[in-house]
Amino acid sequence: MKIAILDDYQHAVRALSCFKLLEGHEVLILDKSVRDISALAATLQDISIIVLIRERTPITLDLLDKLPALKLISQTGKVSGHLDLAACTQHKVAVAEGTGSSFAPAELTWVLIMNTLRKLPAAIAAMKAGEWQINIGTSVHSKTVGIWGYGRIGKLVAGYARAFGAKVLVWGSEASRNEAVADGYSAASDKAYFFRESDVVSLHLRLTATTRGIVQEQDLLKMKPTAVFINTSRAGLVEEGALLEALQQGRPGFAGLDVYEQEPIYDPMYPLLQLPNVVCTPHLGYVEENSYELYFRSAFENILHFIAGKPVNIANPEVL
Repeated sequence: MKIAILDDYQHAVRALSCFKLLEGHEVLILDKSVRDISALAATLQDISIIVLIRERTPITLDLLDKLPALKLISQTGKVSGHLDLAACTQHKVAVAEGTGSSFAPAELTWVLIMNTLRKLPAAIAAMKAGEWQINIGTSVHSKTVGIWGYGRIGKLVAGYARAFGAKVLVWGSEASRNEAVADGYSAASDKAYFFRESDVVSLHLRLTATTRGIVQEQDLLKMKPTAVFINTSRAGLVEEGALLEALQQGRPGFAGLDVYEQEPIYDPMYPLLQLPNVVCTPHLGYVEENSYELYFRSAFENILHFIAGKPVNIANPEVL
């Protein structure tokens, strides 16, 4: 079977122990994103199965029109807005969903919170340049960490905040706020209160048609000039251009980001990279060895079940 794995930026997949599950199959691994649909389709012309690394490559109707041999898309993690599921069904392409870890993105969220508050990247860079104690940061203890989205990742981040002596304020659906209160945290009375009172705002929502652009510039401008905005979820949750504009106006005062409106970013002059009050990481939330083993083992096992005629975890079972 001809299988393609897309967007392996770090040449990591072949080194995973679970890669041996694909022995006996012809596997093509692309290490760079191909944005031109015609060029990507030409590369994948004879491919029967595609493995997607999260949302790195969009799967659109235009692309599917050019891939007549495609039978299965095996998604690492869950299907999100990057994949047109209806178009896959129309083309009789099955989509298998995998599983993943919540710990890696939750840990990176906390790393960004601490690095941004303590201003560590600038201090480290200055020390390497021969300077000493160029700035002064602040601790998270006694601050209010606002969490929008009290799901698996949000709950972990709330636990980290509690361990560090911070107060937790949750915003989201009524059910999630009630659950947070039952767990001993506070729930915001409304969105404006959430943004106004939080010293740290961290997003933990899935990107859907209803959550796209859910954070508006007016929300960000309600934040304190000392506050930090953290996004390790999806850039599309924030109104396009709103964060850059708000940061330039000084509210919030700082940001820690792992996700961007266009990825990957190779331009060192990318506007957010030019701001001294922003800590940027290259979408590393789920990019961690144990998580990769979990993500890809699940994706590869879904492939083997499909080839054996016993498909599992299919998001559009009507194609079967």
